[in-house]
Amino acid sequence: MGSRRSPFDPVAHGLDKDFQLTNYTFTDPRGVGWKVPQKDLLKLLDEFKDDGGKSAEEMMLQRTEFGIGSDCSVKPLPHGGLCLVETTDFFYPLVDDPYVMGQIACANVLSDIYAMGVLECDNMLMLLGVPQRFSDKEREIIIPLMMRGFRDMANMAGTKVRGGQTVLNPWCTIGGTATSVCPGTSIVCPDNALVGDVLVLTKPLGTQIAITARQWLSIPEKKKKLNALITAEDVERAYQEAVYNMCKLNKISASLMATYNAHGATDITGFGILGHAENLAKCQKEEVSFAIHNLPVIARMQHIAKGYSEFKLLQGYSPETSGGLLIAFPREQAASYCKEMDRLGASAWIIGIVEKGNRTARVIDKPRVIEVNTNIT
Repeated sequence: MGSRRSPFDPVAHGLDKDFQLTNYTFTDPRGVGWKVPQKDLLKLLDEFKDDGGKSAEEMMLQRTEFGIGSDCSVKPLPHGGLCLVETTDFFYPLVDDPYVMGQIACANVLSDIYAMGVLECDNMLMLLGVPQRFSDKEREIIIPLMMRGFRDMANMAGTKVRGGQTVLNPWCTIGGTATSVCPGTSIVCPDNALVGDVLVLTKPLGTQIAITARQWLSIPEKKKKLNALITAEDVERAYQEAVYNMCKLNKISASLMATYNAHGATDITGFGILGHAENLAKCQKEEVSFAIHNLPVIARMQHIAKGYSEFKLLQGYSPETSGGLLIAFPREQAASYCKEMDRLGASAWIIGIVEKGNRTARVIDKPRVIEVNTNIT
């Protein structure tokens, strides 16, 4: 693991000691999160029917290109077998350190092209919403730090930010677009899973639980119940693990996909592991389904999930940010992939199987939780 980053100190930057970036996040009054529910989203995406009148879900089943409902749009170009691969994403602050928030946002955007096995991003744009409630001082300090974190992560990925859009907004938002032009042969198409394949996950689950738990430590009524489940020290360790993983690029995971004959992948973000597994299952050419038996989870976060049913971690619907890749591999090559990931200092776990079915996904009753202990110092 890497070293623990020192906590962001607003006073050291000339800001009020009580400044918290997460105070500028949209809060759903029902406490159900930020994203449009998955079923509602698919209905909305039906507005993007193609000329033949196909629905968004039917468009996912096209073989020549990928678009609505996929991690990336993939469009063949009339230039020597090249394809345009493009994605966009943005969200609200999860952490109070603006530099780290910029890093997380950039890593999250890039994950979608990595899920297609594409390793080189030719260009990035940054999308930034500046809160109207920011004072001049806050805007002058916080926004450059967020931009710097985004830029530095893009540089780490081997790409550049060359433009974007910045607007005033009721809430703080940050994200961007990632674009690659690459040979079609370098893309790992997401629709080739076969019966007998196994499913591999490359980052532990529980990021949103860890972030939320840390915020609850400053709310007396929340802290009391939380302390009955785990210690404050466990919460802090889990938070550091979550931040480390959210800032970690999925580039290494993607770089080995073709080598070990991956049959398809997706990244795990706001719909939780099951939500994204369901999306991946829907686009398969073969009549298969995914069964998830194991859930790698940041240490102790399963105890919070059991105490707070709204997280739905063990049901597979706990949202993640900048999560790992879920990849279908031939059974005989999955173990070799995991071993090579370990050799490179990364993580990967076999978590499920591909079976004959009707393009659905499920988490079995009482899945095995693999507790992932932090080694951050």
